Amino acid sequence: MTDTMQASAPITRPTADSIRLERLLDAPVETVWRYLTEADLRRQWFMGGTDATPGGEFELLNDHDQLSTDDVPYPESYAPYKGKTWSETVVRFEPPHLLETTFQSGKNGKVTYELSDEGGRTRLVLTHSGIVSGTGAQDFGSGWNSHLTVLQKKLAGESVRDFWALHAKSREEVAGALGN
Repeated sequence: MTDTMQASAPITRPTADSIRLERLLDAPVETVWRYLTEADLRRQWFMGGTDATPGGEFELLNDHDQLSTDDVPYPESYAPYKGKTWSETVVRFEPPHLLETTFQSGKNGKVTYELSDEGGRTRLVLTHSGIVSGTGAQDFGSGWNSHLTVLQKKLAGESVRDFWALHAKSREEVAGALGN
């Protein structure tokens, strides 16, 4: 799949219950690590809540209003999730290269973030495994693809005017990448 928003963003589905995305980000590994673990930075591209700490629990607060620079409404299908909080568990915490956490309070598997240095830039490999939701890799893949695009733009000093338009476009691109 080609990410028309920035750089190439390969998406693969290693198994029926998992998806893997990869990005090359314009920031050092230590900076990207902070955007994964510190709630105030994480809310700028994904979800806020509380900080992720070694062996601890943390919260993910679903509120995507801050992801768009324009004032855009939540799509009706996502509105019921606005303000929902999930309590997550840190499974692995190896700064600044590996973070693994549960997802949706563990009901939809776990997410592994692998970070490696590439000449001052960071290669981020995100693997979401154990997906049991009926929406599967299609919805989770488009969500992660959208959020990683926001992170990529944020780290490059750019912004996203309409996260939900980005998300809709991502759904189409991910469907094509997964052969749906």
